[in-house]
Amino acid sequence: MDENEFAARTERLKARLYRIAFLYLGSENMAVDAVDEAVYRGLKALKKLRRPEYFDTWMTRILINECKKELRRRKREQPLDVLPETAAEEFDPLPLREAVRRLPPQLREVVILRYFAGYTLAQAAESLGIPQGTAVTRQRRALSILKLEICEEA
Repeated sequence: MDENEFAARTERLKARLYRIAFLYLGSENMAVDAVDEAVYRGLKALKKLRRPEYFDTWMTRILINECKKELRRRKREQPLDVLPETAAEEFDPLPLREAVRRLPPQLREVVILRYFAGYTLAQAAESLGIPQGTAVTRQRRALSILKLEICEEA
């Protein structure tokens, strides 16, 4: 795969990558930065891609790693005593999205890829580097937790 094909395939995948990053990070700005960084890292590592037919899952995996890195960095930062004025703009009142954000990371990954990014269960498992049976179990567990949370709020 050459750089032109990389650019074309990345352009088609950009909206899906953004949705995944936004659900992981919860901020538009951080999601855009994570997608940019993932595209940059993908371009740098393009020679390591052995099978071009797995390009989408390969880029998704790079993005997930970038999101996890950002979440670890954010965890190390000291929390502010007072919320900045822009925090109200980034508040998302949708109960489902908030419930998904509260899921444990392993369960959240499967739900985000499966239901928000449109991946099949096999593609989600491949992107996460886990067996398909594990992905099924995590999906089932996540959906039962989400059902309980949404029912409690209603």
